[in-house]
Amino acid sequence: MNKTIGFIGAGKMAQAMIEGIIHSNMISHKNIMASAISEKTLEKIRNTYGINSTSNNKEVARMADILILAVKPDLHAHVIEEIKSVIKQNVIIVTIAAGITLANIEKSFGFQVKAVRTMPNTPSLVGEGMSAICSNDYLREDELAEVEHLFHTFGKTERLEEKLMDAVPAISGSSPAYVYMFIEALADGGVRQGIPRDKAYRLAAQSVLGAAKMVLKTGMHPGALKDNVCTPGGATIEAVTVLEEKQFRGSVLAAMEGCTTKVKSLSN
Repeated sequence: MNKTIGFIGAGKMAQAMIEGIIHSNMISHKNIMASAISEKTLEKIRNTYGINSTSNNKEVARMADILILAVKPDLHAHVIEEIKSVIKQNVIIVTIAAGITLANIEKSFGFQVKAVRTMPNTPSLVGEGMSAICSNDYLREDELAEVEHLFHTFGKTERLEEKLMDAVPAISGSSPAYVYMFIEALADGGVRQGIPRDKAYRLAAQSVLGAAKMVLKTGMHPGALKDNVCTPGGATIEAVTVLEEKQFRGSVLAAMEGCTTKVKSLSN
């Protein structure tokens, strides 16, 4: 891809994305620049990824063909006000923050701008990210495909209508945190039975990875895959029964509802 990529903000999510892009060899590290407030962060991304870095947001904005706003939701309006007079005419603005709508972006710039709203997640760091994407009407199909191609360097993408984007953090943006808690709980259960901690983490994490791949590779309903593990009168169905009694699925649904409610409040 013969494009320059800019990141305003270089936190964990931005670094995960940069890692994926660099490892893909799709774009030269010389064509990537990121800004950050902290000198420690600037030094880290320079030394780790070999990209250009600066504390000046305008410097990034001037060079970028695709400009990724990797800052917290409450900082978007301030950053856009700072950079809107220096961006390239056909720059594509990409936001990765929860609750920032395409209308928010357009209103903040005050003029027509090509905007893409995304919600990636931190497994992007290991090339297994999941990103939901939508765009405003100013992008051509080939331009949106180019952004998707960029995101494919660190995972998979799914196009959604914008009205569904507020539901994405709960199912893919924030959900790695729930999965880490589940892996930790599985490992604790193993340790409780005498399995060494390091082995318990590997057993739990690989099992979760394998189960996820079974869903993606087979296309089977998760319930059917669960049934295949449950021998009549066996230990697995006993465990499933306890999970149901403890409202395992209900707790997950309630957590997702809480997450979505919070995301929607960020756009108000």
